[in-house]
Amino acid sequence: MPKGVTCSVANCSFWKEGNNCGANEIMIDIDQHSSASFKEEFAGDDLGLYHQDQATASAATCCHTFKPKE
Repeated sequence: MPKGVTCSVANCSFWKEGNNCGANEIMIDIDQHSSASFKEEFAGDDLGLYHQDQATASAATCCHTFKPKE
């Protein structure tokens, strides 16, 4: 679990008591890529998963780790 990572999205399946994130790791990207889907897998192709971008402010970022509670 990421240490010191807090979240206020209580309907996320990784949300834990005290606003703690229970995910083993998190993925954050810039809003420009917010509609990207990382569910498909292709051998030898990371689909830009490990690309690097720059954000001018925290408001320009989004978390791809979010998964709604069922």
